[in-house]
Amino acid sequence: MKLFVGLGNPGSKYARNRHNIGFMALDRIAEDHGFGPWKSKFQAEISEGRLGREKVLLVKPQTFMNRSGQSVGEAMRFYKLDSTDVTVFHDELDLAPGKVRVKAGGGHAGHNGLRSIHEHISPAYDRVRLGIGHPGRKEMVSPYVLGDFAKADGEWLEDVLRGVADGAAYLADGDSGKFMNAVAQRTAPPRSSKSAEKPREEANPKPEALPEADTRSAMQKLLDKFK
Repeated sequence: MKLFVGLGNPGSKYARNRHNIGFMALDRIAEDHGFGPWKSKFQAEISEGRLGREKVLLVKPQTFMNRSGQSVGEAMRFYKLDSTDVTVFHDELDLAPGKVRVKAGGGHAGHNGLRSIHEHISPAYDRVRLGIGHPGRKEMVSPYVLGDFAKADGEWLEDVLRGVADGAAYLADGDSGKFMNAVAQRTAPPRSSKSAEKPREEANPKPEALPEADTRSAMQKLLDKFK
């Protein structure tokens, strides 16, 4: 069994915040893969289903971001899972909007949700980093992440969420490469590369005419130069 954890803050007030992209990713996975109804358990909203060969529990902590680890730890202990069975979907300031990266373990880089999870289950869990970009200055970070996505963000955000849902089964199976390929198919689809048609060459091109052989004698060539 795997735990897929989406990070965000509970309530309609925060629903479209950049900080809630983890919740959005889990909502799309649940919708696209026919997961069961959301229920309240482990201080979270949970939904059960299958992704490929794996049984997966989707977990959206309702403890607010900076206490997310309480919910994750409770669910992990209940199912007797290891931290390596946990994958956390979260917003990432250090990635451009629309970029997605998978990471195993590592630091929390000041992310309050990850910091809390570190404290409760250790740093040894997987993450799906969902890029939202950086506002440019440190003092702008809090209002930025707690602000709603702009209307102009709608297209790339939809592509990211669809790509994450498309590749979710690969992720549950531990194949991050195929997961990233599925995301790329949505966020950076291959372009049609129809090169300009070259003019067709003649089926039987005529050979170039060869210059006629010079049959003049050496004396004649010399005389012709002075004509």
